[in-house]
Amino acid sequence: MSSRARGIFWMVLVMVVVFVGVQMSVQSFRVDGGSMEPSFDDGQYLIVDKLTYRFHSPSRGDVVVFHNPQYYDELYIKRVIGLPGERVDIRQGRVYINGAELQEVPQWASIPNLQSYSTTVPEGEYFVLGDNRSNSIGSHTFGTVPEDYIVGRVWISYWPPSDWGLSPSYSAEMAQVTSA
Repeated sequence: MSSRARGIFWMVLVMVVVFVGVQMSVQSFRVDGGSMEPSFDDGQYLIVDKLTYRFHSPSRGDVVVFHNPQYYDELYIKRVIGLPGERVDIRQGRVYINGAELQEVPQWASIPNLQSYSTTVPEGEYFVLGDNRSNSIGSHTFGTVPEDYIVGRVWISYWPPSDWGLSPSYSAEMAQVTSA
């Protein structure tokens, strides 16, 4: 094999390795709709980290892109609220985890028109909700999301340039349960 052919071979091999590596580790995603406002807007482009969940499970508050449990070809973006084994209740639009009200920062609106809902999240699955709780479907509508349906964790916004940056910060804790 000539020196030039060897050079082309190695260049093509490196390009294939880089391409496969990128495809396995990140994915571009376009937000479609307002279910994650104000965190992410309709038409915003995001980079999804597909590697993190190969090493550990999703955490409460992570924003994930996943296959819709009812229509696998559709990708959704939502925030992880309930973890495997937890009881999630929605009472008068407020979210409770194992009986304690979920207090989130930033604080999202309550879920309208939902007076009562309760489920225990199966092992290996997650309960998700959109940040725009007054205009979003979530696990209370389509069910919990199996871990293997999760494509990855939202990492970076890259378009439009005015929204460039890491996924917005979020924190959640359970309200103290007091007995009378």
